[in-house]
Amino acid sequence: MPSISLADTVESLSLDDEWGPETVTSTTLDGVPYAPYSKGDKLGRMADWTQEGKDGRDGRGGRQFNRNYRDQQVYGAGTSSLFAVQVAEDESSFSVVDNTRASAKTRGFGRGGGTVFRGRGQRGAAQRGGRGAFQRVGQGRGAAQTGNQYYDNRGGRGGRGRRFGWKDYDKPQRNRDSSVNIRPEWTMKEEIDFNRLLKLNLETSEGEDIDSYGFLYYYDRSYDKTQMKMAERELQSLERAAYNVTTSQDPIIQDLAEKDEATIFATSDILSMLMCATRSVYSWDIVILRHGNKIFLDKRIDSTIDLVTVNENAADAPLEAETGQGGTNQQSTGVKADSINTPSNLALEATIINHNVGLQTVIESDSARLDFPHPNPFYNPAEETEPLASKAYKYRRFDLSLEKDEEPLHLIVRTELDAVVKNNISGEDQFLTIKALNEFDHKAQGSGGALDWRTKLVSQRGAVVATEMKNNSCKLARWTTQAILAKADQMKLGFVSRANPKSNTSHVILGVVGYKPREFASQMNLGLSNGWGIVRTIVDLVKGLSGSEDKKYVLVKDPNKQLVRLYEVPLQTFEEGDDGSLGALAEKGDGKADEDEE
Repeated sequence: MPSISLADTVESLSLDDEWGPETVTSTTLDGVPYAPYSKGDKLGRMADWTQEGKDGRDGRGGRQFNRNYRDQQVYGAGTSSLFAVQVAEDESSFSVVDNTRASAKTRGFGRGGGTVFRGRGQRGAAQRGGRGAFQRVGQGRGAAQTGNQYYDNRGGRGGRGRRFGWKDYDKPQRNRDSSVNIRPEWTMKEEIDFNRLLKLNLETSEGEDIDSYGFLYYYDRSYDKTQMKMAERELQSLERAAYNVTTSQDPIIQDLAEKDEATIFATSDILSMLMCATRSVYSWDIVILRHGNKIFLDKRIDSTIDLVTVNENAADAPLEAETGQGGTNQQSTGVKADSINTPSNLALEATIINHNVGLQTVIESDSARLDFPHPNPFYNPAEETEPLASKAYKYRRFDLSLEKDEEPLHLIVRTELDAVVKNNISGEDQFLTIKALNEFDHKAQGSGGALDWRTKLVSQRGAVVATEMKNNSCKLARWTTQAILAKADQMKLGFVSRANPKSNTSHVILGVVGYKPREFASQMNLGLSNGWGIVRTIVDLVKGLSGSEDKKYVLVKDPNKQLVRLYEVPLQTFEEGDDGSLGALAEKGDGKADEDEE
């Protein structure tokens, strides 16, 4: 077969012959085809490749796909496209099937027209990130932590007032009372806000031991095991003699002051409150006595420092009980006067729990205990009828001196230890401090979104501890600081819950967890250098104000603001026969740690 040449084929074609679509004079201009258009069409583009994406293929009818584009005229919109290809099947009829239940837009069920969700519907809407969510008081984190919601903590009536946004809670105004009555004869010398205190820093050594007193029982390791539901241990009320003497009444500190062993004297509970002042919310006060060149950090009788707070740092902390009938306070709190979940009642309950847990978790045996060189300095066998509790007091000295100081500045603090345990490897004695966290009702107002300890403590211990770090930041920081000051090897935290959430008379121990104080402090972002800086600043302030005269001051945390005030008071203030020394919380109880559970 002969070959065919392409060039020969092209040359054989006639120049007058044409092929292709038929040429119509209505669509040509000088032989060039064109598309007709109207005067309103815009000619800003050679071609519009985005027109097809705006014809509403999202299954919702088209034109609301791009609201900014729907009012603009598209090139060629005035006439139909002459070059459009008619397909056999329109793709715009295709849509994705959505099997989720669409929420109907209703005008609301409440008086004010707001949407109210109840029961499972409320929870489902919150999990889907709906905008009209309602949170019941004390409901926890299920609906409260979803984004873009409106919060209403008024108990389920919903939609009556204005709506609130993120971190804008419709909660009552909290006007707390001061821990001590500010008298007219007191003179305010200084006012320091927490932002200034947070910038302070002073590095110190770990301290040195001066002397030790008391004895310690050995810790019962069976409490470290996981407690099952049927094996929960009931918290017992034990009659033991325990002492928490203030600084100026401690005979050992008085002897050390006479020997000129240091310049500043304090106890671990008072010092920890001052070092962790920036984490506190409730009001507290410290009495500062300047006697000669010595400074004593003291506390009043029945001081709030001795009470263990509950959920002090929670976003929705427990509310105080109403004081009037039909007044504004009753409408704002809604808490009955006989409620057991008020801050004062919870503090008394937690204080008693902490005392009893420390006594119950040790093995009381006179033959197996660790005795220190000196006996308990506060116990008198001739007067006391109750046996002595396991407690050791270590007097330790810290150096707060600076390079510019002409004379060294030392601080002596009385620290406390609760138990001793044998190391599993080396067999050496390790000292412990024993504290207790208590759960009152994880569904009640003021719980701070806490988990149910009975079901989550074993499986989600980290989440439980993290929640407690958030809700009780000040309390845990104080306990950790006290353990570090005492140079304790471990800090035991007991988890105690009510046997019945409606009663505060009986409790059960769910478990005990041990932590190393330094590691626990790092988890809480707690630095002792800031605490030492606060102590040094207050000491320098007192020394500068008093000079060489004997004076008395009171450092008071403002109940409603993040600041502390230093007042100069008469020397006889808070002495025997002086009236008005008790604060608001001090009237609630007698402050004894060994009080029986009622």
